[in-house]
Amino acid sequence: MKGKILLALLGTVMATGAMAAQGDFLVRGRIINVAPNDSADSTLGTLGIDVKNDTVPELDFTYMITPNIGAELILGTSRHEVTSNGASLGKVSVLPPTLTVQYHFAPDATVRPYIGAGINYTRFYDVGLRAGGADLDVKKNSFGAALQAGVDVAINKSWFVNFDVKKIFLSTDVSVKNGAKLGKLTIDPWVIGIGVGTRF
Repeated sequence: MKGKILLALLGTVMATGAMAAQGDFLVRGRIINVAPNDSADSTLGTLGIDVKNDTVPELDFTYMITPNIGAELILGTSRHEVTSNGASLGKVSVLPPTLTVQYHFAPDATVRPYIGAGINYTRFYDVGLRAGGADLDVKKNSFGAALQAGVDVAINKSWFVNFDVKKIFLSTDVSVKNGAKLGKLTIDPWVIGIGVGTRF
């Protein structure tokens, strides 16, 4: 008897969590921590450059091409302090819209893990960096790969909690403003997020 009750409850939970049908749009809002895994070469590499973390909101939209395959556009911007041997050089803002193609392993389950891969375009803006009394400039545009893994956990048929991790590969050239190139700054951040989502 207890076994039948348990199976019935499990069936109810699974049915409650049903979602991600072909043609659905999923919308997620997350709080993300952008944690650069930075390095630098050439002259820039001798300056002990460090790009600090930032925590910001993020919004993404997923279109389910099939029940298992989705295309996700990720939107968010962050602002990072840059230091040299512990001394602040100022801040720079990063806008990295990212498009990934995802595979959802169990679209009809309560717990729905997924993986994804794609491309990001990064725009660097609002650059406020100075070193040795000179203004610094960065190359404004960058293209790179993106990898993703996450899980949606259903609350009901329309709402779910989301946990998501992304690795974004991006870099930019740094130079003295109107002057010599100092080197390449590789940022390659981990982006770790938690949030809620809905479908329509």
